[in-house]
Amino acid sequence: MMKMIKKDGLGRTLLFIPLLTIALVAGGCSNSQNAASVDAASSSAEPSAAATAAPDSTASPEADLSGVTLRIGQVGWSEWEEGFKAAGLLDTPYKVEFSVFQGGNLELEAIAADQLDFAITSEIPPIFASQAANQGNFNVIGVQRWNTLRQELVIPKGSAVKSVADLKGKKIAYVPNTTAQYFLVKMLEGAGLTWGDIEPVKLTTAEGLSALVGGKVDALASYGNSIIAAHQNGAATLASAADILSGNFPVSVNSKLIDDPARHAALTDFLERLTRYYSWTKNNQEQWAEITAKNTNQKQEEVLETLVKGDEQRPLALETISDQAIASQQDIADTFTDLGLLPAKIDVSGIWSHAFDDDINAILEQK
Repeated sequence: MMKMIKKDGLGRTLLFIPLLTIALVAGGCSNSQNAASVDAASSSAEPSAAATAAPDSTASPEADLSGVTLRIGQVGWSEWEEGFKAAGLLDTPYKVEFSVFQGGNLELEAIAADQLDFAITSEIPPIFASQAANQGNFNVIGVQRWNTLRQELVIPKGSAVKSVADLKGKKIAYVPNTTAQYFLVKMLEGAGLTWGDIEPVKLTTAEGLSALVGGKVDALASYGNSIIAAHQNGAATLASAADILSGNFPVSVNSKLIDDPARHAALTDFLERLTRYYSWTKNNQEQWAEITAKNTNQKQEEVLETLVKGDEQRPLALETISDQAIASQQDIADTFTDLGLLPAKIDVSGIWSHAFDDDINAILEQK
């Protein structure tokens, strides 16, 4: 039997409630960090046909990884834990502790405190995390390419607003220091408006949803489950960020891991399994939609639709570092500097490390 422990990144026991449930039931008040740990090596899950047919691990057969524990962060729900289990990928030669957080910023805070080894976030959390002591104790070693759906500016049912330009002088809720704030700035610029032309209201995803449904704000810039819930409550899309955002999700690792041969080898193996998980979800969309819906309190048909449309727009994929990816993050950093959210212009290239380029290239060559 698989042993499961509910705790946060610092070992405190917590109860995890899916974000959508919080939004609809608790009125958007929760902002807690949660975690779930699994001794992956002890899992008895049967591998699927897709997983057993996948190429062998890239980890060196001579490496003894039995003493290694990788601490893996996830956002929102236990996606990789559940996905690896379904795909038969939990038979790792090292131990894995999966932890769930309510935001990428919290994952990087855990890495800074040496409580986490691995996280995939949007482009924004690493920018702010790099301003912490010791540059946040992390490096970006690659990019996950993914779709940019469910990132929207929405208006409540019955709103008289017809365009972004109509939002001048209006109250707009947004999630600070996230893609929501970035794409809202870009949408305003596209409509000939500036940040000073609106009344911005800083709220969490759940609080923003509550404010929109309750008529306290004129629009909401948000993402993920809060956008799904907004539409379920009659909200309409005013503008989509699908073509504004890059689809780059930086892969961040604990800097101490990079030069540790055993931990480096273990993470390389995990990255390979991650690419096999990507393939499994694409080849088993209905099964994955069922698992996702059950864990996120969504309708299975809506999840399946998102998976299909997401794969059509930009399939899940792992990539090595590129100049374009660094330039994209630099543009975001410059935008936040212009808003006065960063003390001065920063050069994001110092965050990135090519230490895993050869490992990732070797993984991609096996596909």
